[in-house]
Amino acid sequence: MRKKIVAGNWKMNMDYNEGLSLFSEVVNMVNDEATGNQQAVVCSPFIHLHSLVQMAKGYTKVSIGAQNAHQEEKGAYTGEISAKMIRSTGAEYVILGHSERRQYFGESNELLAKKTDTALANGLKPIFCIGETLDERNNGTYFDVIKTQLAEGLFHLDEQHFGQTVIAYEPVWAIGTGVTATSDQAQEIHAFIRKEIAAKYGEQVADATTILYGGSCNPKNAAELFAQPDIDGGLIGGASLKSRDFTDIVKTFN
Repeated sequence: MRKKIVAGNWKMNMDYNEGLSLFSEVVNMVNDEATGNQQAVVCSPFIHLHSLVQMAKGYTKVSIGAQNAHQEEKGAYTGEISAKMIRSTGAEYVILGHSERRQYFGESNELLAKKTDTALANGLKPIFCIGETLDERNNGTYFDVIKTQLAEGLFHLDEQHFGQTVIAYEPVWAIGTGVTATSDQAQEIHAFIRKEIAAKYGEQVADATTILYGGSCNPKNAAELFAQPDIDGGLIGGASLKSRDFTDIVKTFN
């Protein structure tokens, strides 16, 4: 049975003390509500990572992740953070290829493939984001876009390493806009992603891969989205900044 994950992406929000205050609420509430094979992952700014890891000790249903990592192991890259640095804090996950990184920082599939390799080599589990823009959705090329992002970003991995990744489908046109893909639209893409994985790695690997939905997921629409057979949870943006909203989304699985 594949893992059900609700991952919170705080983005560039929360100063140090605000982050600790929010997490102190989240960690207790979520750990009480998560059952079975559920897992909550809080992806915070770098400044919080070590402290959140310490606060999460003993809470088996809550893990910590970063929002990005550099593709090189180390070097003269002023202002960047390496995968090894992130792992040294105790964090377990890292978001790679978020649409905001692709759009604002020009991250290509080739670059993200290298970031994925470096993350895995340092013991981090990538939450690898893919998704189409509004133009790509409207002109009907979105299946090709998704297929290319998978092929160029992840399908160079062997079966073992691929099995350590989580995929997040985020329709770019639904991020921060308040617009959400319908449950049918989301399921269609999730099923397509799983089909592509099966074609590359086989049905067993495809069935074991966790695929999340990201794109204005909130307590009101989470139940309908998570009820779809190929949607295994969510990558949550704005709602992860409110402890009750985030917990309510986790409770959806109950």
